[in-house]
Amino acid sequence: MSKSKAATTAATGASSRQKGVSQPKPNPRWGREEETEFFAKKVKLFRQGKISEDEFRRFRLQHGAYGSRLHADYSMVRIKVPAGEITPDQIEKIASMSEAFSIGSAHVTTRQNIQLHWVQLEDVSEVMRGLVESGLTTREACGNTVRNVMCSHFAGVCPNEEFDPTPYSMAIAKFFLRNPMCQNLPRKFKINFGCCEKHGLVKVADIGLIPATKQGDDGSSRTRGFRIYLGGGLGAASFIGHLLEDFTPEDRVLATCMATVRLFDRHGNRENMARNRMRYLVHEMGWEKFQKMVLKERVAVEMTTSLATAANYDVAAQQDPRQMPKAPKMVRLPMFDKVTKDGPAFERWLHSNAVAQKQEGYFTVFITLGAGDITASQLRVLASAIRDLSAEGVARLTPQQNFAVRYVRGTDLAEFYDRLATAGLANPGALTIASAVGCSGTTSCNLAITNSHRLAKEVQRKFLELGLDTDNSLADATIKISGCPNSCGQHEIATIGFFGGASRIGNAMSPTYTMLFGGSAGEAGELGRAVMRVPAKRVMDALLKIIETYRAERAGEGETLHQWITRIVKGQGTGSVKGLEEIKALLTPVIQLPPAEQDPDAYRDFGSDSKFTAKTARGECAA
Repeated sequence: MSKSKAATTAATGASSRQKGVSQPKPNPRWGREEETEFFAKKVKLFRQGKISEDEFRRFRLQHGAYGSRLHADYSMVRIKVPAGEITPDQIEKIASMSEAFSIGSAHVTTRQNIQLHWVQLEDVSEVMRGLVESGLTTREACGNTVRNVMCSHFAGVCPNEEFDPTPYSMAIAKFFLRNPMCQNLPRKFKINFGCCEKHGLVKVADIGLIPATKQGDDGSSRTRGFRIYLGGGLGAASFIGHLLEDFTPEDRVLATCMATVRLFDRHGNRENMARNRMRYLVHEMGWEKFQKMVLKERVAVEMTTSLATAANYDVAAQQDPRQMPKAPKMVRLPMFDKVTKDGPAFERWLHSNAVAQKQEGYFTVFITLGAGDITASQLRVLASAIRDLSAEGVARLTPQQNFAVRYVRGTDLAEFYDRLATAGLANPGALTIASAVGCSGTTSCNLAITNSHRLAKEVQRKFLELGLDTDNSLADATIKISGCPNSCGQHEIATIGFFGGASRIGNAMSPTYTMLFGGSAGEAGELGRAVMRVPAKRVMDALLKIIETYRAERAGEGETLHQWITRIVKGQGTGSVKGLEEIKALLTPVIQLPPAEQDPDAYRDFGSDSKFTAKTARGECAA
């Protein structure tokens, strides 16, 4: 889906338009009340010393509670949002929970979850209880389970999709939630649905699925199915997924997923936590052998799965029965192909935050967050705007750590913007290089080495200040930042990615980032190539130098930053910069730090006024 150049629109009959929908979408029921009581009881037993720390750790991770960095009495509560779809009622409940039990804000992750940080361990069950009331759950958001099932936020509105995969993703999520077959896997397991080849992180998941159709036997109809990729994933060692077969009919999707999970459960490495994701199994076994095992196992699944078990996978039950009302007849006014940072704020926002849907007259609107953070008061304003101005009446979370609100009438875009502006949510740049991704980093994660979260915010602030969101040639580039090599910030599929580390420079330790070039989650699926280490306080200088060089050396006005970097990675540069070695030579003088005694702040991490140390603790990613 191409980004709308953001049009101001007018309509006939606007005074009689109907906003919202007559019947809001009911909250799905993912949570269970009894699990909240059980969690509270387990906390008491743990405090009384009646269960071991390791036993309790596995239990709380299974129920979505991470330990917080260096503070055992606090937890991060991760809320599963299957397909990223969330209702206004649920958003308002999360706002209330964040005020009552957290720090008054929530965090959107790259996998369509929402996290509440710094929750007292004894309060976790109360948060869970509140979430259950709105239909949400934290169950299996962490631990060695099937994690949140993702679905492209463009699913259902993308002009390039064969059909809407949302009901299938919801059905798969429901089938595996609390399913005995995946309660003790060797490691976490991720399933992602795309809407087309371009959207959705399907090639960097354990199972990735793209809707496809095939000519039917009668020659007139088309059969629904999927292109399924297996064995992808991001981390200290990353792999792009392999295509299982040209076409998997929709009636074999469940069996294919079950077969893959069962094989991983049987053959996955349970000894070495550093190499026990399914992508290592596929890599070490070899794709051809693994592929044959999956196809053989699928036959066994189909022969032995009972009707009662198969009934738990119900795509029809996940269909939205509502009909979206037609949008008012549109009269398009001039489109804002060119905007400036000093131009009208609404035009600048519309340029980068609104996308025309395949449904005529409707737009998907993106809410730009700072590294995924949003306050309770902002959540309430957003929920109200969704309820009043989205015909669909729900929002989707995005891998860019933003919200996407679909089915907003073109006639309502200005009002939607005004609502967001009252809460400080009207920042532009959502679909541009300015929307930098950053994992939570040292703000809460035990494994993090650097404050990637704060760096992502600094990049966004600086880029918006410079107006880089208004440059169309930068729009297809992405910046993603992780606080360690484990890629929660998805740095390996960014145009320019960074992962945190530490380096000794002279006599002082400095937070540093390894910079990568040329990653992409699109049609080809490319992992970034490491370029060099950059001190944290020189990342901004390096980025601006890269953009300056690109503008001077690109092959014509039509070449985008992402295209230029892709050429550089391949060693096909046409100017003074031919490849990565020239990039390193160009940036080396830019990233130098003065002696620590002259500028001690240059050796501190973002958000810290103390001496940098690369202190980490036991990771919470596995049970």
